[in-house]
Amino acid sequence: MSARPTSSDPDEVPYIGHDEFRAGLPHGGLRIVVNPALARPFVIQRTRVNAMAMVAIGVGALLALAGQPWFGLVLVALGIAASRLIRAHAGKIVLHLALRDAEIYRDVTASGIMEVRRAE
Repeated sequence: MSARPTSSDPDEVPYIGHDEFRAGLPHGGLRIVVNPALARPFVIQRTRVNAMAMVAIGVGALLALAGQPWFGLVLVALGIAASRLIRAHAGKIVLHLALRDAEIYRDVTASGIMEVRRAE
């Protein structure tokens, strides 16, 4: 299924299937718009970065208190940096995930996180 029936609404974006999306993206046949405000929470939930960052920060704090301040500091810094990097690059991560998985593609296009149009 490559396209849904079109309606009379001129602002409605025609649906582009995952196979067409994967084929058209490398050739420049599509225009992709990712909403960064919606992409951040999706990526954070999908990658579970908050849980991993909290574990790294917690273990780092425990190491620092246990007499290994440098290792603890490194883990705390890695936890904070990972969380910030994921948030900063959420749009690229959404695009990468959508290219790899048809279910994620359907989710992000249906929820308005990513809009896919044919290039004109």
